[in-house]
Order: sequence, then structure tokens, then C-alpha cells
Amino acid sequence: MYRRPFSSACLAALLIAAGAAQAAEVARVDIRGLDEEMTENVRVSLSLVEAIGRDVPGRRLAYMVREAESQTREALEPFGYYSPTIEVGRERANGTLSVTITVDPGEPVRVRNSDIAILGAGNRDRYLREDLGAFAPSHGAVFDHSLYEASKARISRRLAERGYFDADFSARRVAVTRAEQAADIELVWTSGERYDMGPIDFSQEPESVVDGTLLERLVYWDEGDYYHQGRLDRLRTSLTRLDYFSRIEISPRPEDAGPERRVPVDVTLTPAPRKVQTAGVSYGTDSGAGIRLGEERRYVNRRGHKALAQLDYAQRRKTLTLQYRIPAFAWLDGWYTTSLQVADEQTDYIDTRRVELVGSRSGQYNLNLNLVASGHVLRERWAYVEENGDGDDPNAEPDYRYATFSYPSLRAEYIDVDDRIFPTRGIGGSIVLRGGVEGVGSDASFAQLHARATWYRGLGERNRLIVRGELGYTSTDALVAMPPSLRFYAGGDRSIRGYEWREVGPRLGDFAVGAKNVTTAGVELEHYFANNFGIAGFVDSGSAFDDRPDFRTGVGIGVRWRSPVGPLRFDIARGLDDPDSPFTLHLDIGSTF
Repeated sequence: MYRRPFSSACLAALLIAAGAAQAAEVARVDIRGLDEEMTENVRVSLSLVEAIGRDVPGRRLAYMVREAESQTREALEPFGYYSPTIEVGRERANGTLSVTITVDPGEPVRVRNSDIAILGAGNRDRYLREDLGAFAPSHGAVFDHSLYEASKARISRRLAERGYFDADFSARRVAVTRAEQAADIELVWTSGERYDMGPIDFSQEPESVVDGTLLERLVYWDEGDYYHQGRLDRLRTSLTRLDYFSRIEISPRPEDAGPERRVPVDVTLTPAPRKVQTAGVSYGTDSGAGIRLGEERRYVNRRGHKALAQLDYAQRRKTLTLQYRIPAFAWLDGWYTTSLQVADEQTDYIDTRRVELVGSRSGQYNLNLNLVASGHVLRERWAYVEENGDGDDPNAEPDYRYATFSYPSLRAEYIDVDDRIFPTRGIGGSIVLRGGVEGVGSDASFAQLHARATWYRGLGERNRLIVRGELGYTSTDALVAMPPSLRFYAGGDRSIRGYEWREVGPRLGDFAVGAKNVTTAGVELEHYFANNFGIAGFVDSGSAFDDRPDFRTGVGIGVRWRSPVGPLRFDIARGLDDPDSPFTLHLDIGSTF
């Protein structure tokens, strides 16, 4: 039995008896005594809340006040509170009505007995037994309906994912004894026998663009192995990484498994356009105005080879990149890649030309980790304008230096975030090891390590904290022989904002020449509004150095837009330690790891 507070019933009667038949406007509904989540659930359950700001006839208003108590009580039951004390008060003035609902939730209902089990072959499945052990709410815990339903759905889903397609409930009952504040759970599944992987049929519609044998190599299990949805998920990921198809449909058919319980799988693939062409314009204070043109062939032939050509042509900086990739399946799924890059840069402080040939093998170790082993052949020519005695003579021949380096490189890329477009939890980064030996294809011996990492943390629904760091180290006795492309720099939008690109570090006159080492770090706090726009404040610090760091720090604010392809960032920053410019502007798009 529940004691209905006198105030609720009397209020309804008084509203009618005292002439409340006239319409009144509901001005406010306050809920007191509950935490934020319970308050919100009560609020969305109250018919009075829906009437705020409207004129309501007296009889209808009396009914809503009378129902407020029962609606509040029902809204608390999912949280395990079945015996609350509820008082409904009201204040009427000038044709408006304000209602205050004061709640003492009382003692919650707790789980007294919990009989959770799987009968049949699933009872021997180690992973299902772990799920049973993690079932919530557990013995003695508050009987939270949302936790109970989520745990029940998770085990049902896991049974299907692991191939127990005949699983069904043999018992499903929750008994709540309100007088004893106790809940008894009885939840039993009968799993049936586990199904196995059956034949896989690949079809490409409306036309076939790559050989089916190429796709079949992505299937890493044998027909007759036990069924697991994770295998199909991994197949989908592998097909997506190939980037041949615009649509991928993977459909298991357990209803056609037959007496052997082997589930056939249909894979329907829609080819993406063969060519991807890109064009754009660019402008940089060092490079000048320019254009960007590119074309990629997603599939050059039926063996799935890919080709890419890209040209960045600016007034003072030009880069041509040619790349050819072949799918690789031995050991780890990945690519054999050959690329050639030619770059020419003629700015106010440097005249350099670089040709680099790279051969690499990438492999996806797991969902988060990608590994790349590569060999590089680099030929570079450079001259610093400040070193030329006749720098004011346009006809003077630069004093060029030349370097040739052949060296191996290992790269590991790790990304473990909740959303790669707009992460709010997790970490991503990379680490590169490379080195060469003098006389073995290189003009000097060197070893380098370069690591970057970015950590994301959501703070509530609309705030995001970003912490990033960078560390680079070079071991060599011949830094002067190291070309500019093998040195470290600091400054710019992905380094130390408040300083120009490559501004921080050893300098020749007014220009950076690169350093043996680099270390940078930054902290940024973003706040987003309901329209996907936001603001940010940040602090960056670091240094590029040969022997001892000379740290530079920049601070700034920015505007953010959460675009479909990642956050668009526009920042204005100021260096605190003698920057070349009093303020710098930075524009960037996409998440960086």
C-alpha cells in the first residue's frame, strides 16, 4: 500500500471547487530532491511539463496535477526506487500556476536472488561465461532497469555473434517485492548447438573490377570453422581498406545452414569510381600562390593495383609525387608501395631540390596498429641564401651542398579512439625509427627517432580536452652533412602556434636551418555549442635544438566547426618569447594523431 499525500488529491479538488474551471497558464514545474538523471526522466514523464506556457482548462489542469504523483512514481521505478514519498505543491497568481514536486526517493529495491544461466553448448563457451559473470545489476546492487535490459540484450547479441542461432529464453522473470525492497531475477537461455562458417560467395555488381581470387585471400578462416561475427567484421574492414568498393554488404544466411549447421555468407560489392581526381588552390607566405592537381586510380588492373599522381605547384615550392601500390596478404594485410617524389623549393632563405625513391611494405597488425617497413634513396641539393656572399647579386651562383642518403625506416602508427573523425576518448600517434651508415649508400652515419602522440578526453557533452606531444632525436657526428629534409623543425599550426612555420630552432640570419632534436607539447580545451560551432583556448611550447633546448611558448584562442570530415580549426596565437610576428593565424582541418 502507498500513502497518497493529502496535498495532491486536495489540490485537484480545490482547483475545481474554487473556480478553477477557468483556464490557467502553467508557468513553471520544479522537481526537487533527485539527481540530474532521475530529474530529467521525471520531467519528460510529466504531462504538466508539456503544458508549460499554454492556457489549460481547469478540469484538465486538475487532472494533470492529480496524475503528477503517479507519473513521478512510475518515472523512478526504472532506477530501482519503488517506494518514494512525493509531495505536489502549487502556487497560483495572476492566472498562472507554478507546481513544485518534492521527492524523497526512499530506499531502493536491491537484487536479492539472481539466477542467470545458459543451458546447452553455450554453457561451455568461455566468453559467454565471462558475460554471465559480468551481468548487471549483480547480487546486492540496486535493481536498475536500464542496466538489466542492457545486460540481457548483450548476452542475446553475443549468442548470435558466436553462432548460437537457435538460442532462446527458457525463463525470463523479474519479481519485485516492494515491502521487502527486493528483486529476484530468473533469466535462462537455451543456446542450442553452435553453427559453423559455410561457403562465401563474392559478387561485384553491376560489373566485376577485380579478380575474385584476390578477394578470397582476405578470408583467413576455413569452411567448417566455428561461426563468429567478428570474422565477418574483420572481412568488412579489410574490404574497406582496399578502397575498391563504394558499398559492401555482408549477409550471413543461418536459415540456409542445413543439417551440418554451416552458415553460407553472401558478400555483395558495388565498385567505386575507377578515377579519383582532385584539384584545388593554395597559398602560403613562404610558397606563394599555387594549385594542386591529383589523380588516383583505385584499380589499375584486375589484380587490384593502384596508382597515384599528385602535383603541388606554387610560386616558390613545387612537389610532384608518383606512387604505385600492390595489395599484399602474406603475414599481414597491407601494401607493397613504390613512390617517387621530386621537390623544388626556392624561398627567401633556401634554394633546395630533392629527389626521393621509396619502397615500402605496410601491414595492419590489428585494428589499432599499422606497421610500415621501408627503404629510402634520397638525393638532395641545397643552399642557404644567407651564406652566399653575393646574396644581393641575382646573377650570383649559389654555393650548393649535395647529399646522398640510402637508409631503412620503420614506422608504427597506433590509433585507439572512439571516433576517428571527432574523437572524444582515446589516444593516437606514431613512432619512426630510421638510420644510415656512412659509406653504405649514405654520406654520413645517423640514427633518428621521431614520435608524436595526441590524447583526447571528452569533458561532458560539449567540451573536449586535447593534449599532444612530439619528441625527435638524432644521433650523428656530421649534422652539417644532413640535408634539410632529415632535420627537425618547430613552429606552425601543428607544432607551436604563435610562431611561424619552422621559426623556432637554430637559425641562419632570420631563417631556420633545422636541428638535431625537437620537443613540443600542447594543451587545448574546446567548447562546442548546439550548432556544431565552438571556441578553444590553447597553450603550446617547445623547441628545435642541437645541444640544449631554448623553449618558446605560444598562447591563443580559436574558432571550431565540427564538419562532416572533421573539426575545422581557425586559430589566432601569440608567441611569448620574441616571435617574428606579433600574431599568427592558423587554419587546419581534420583530426591529427
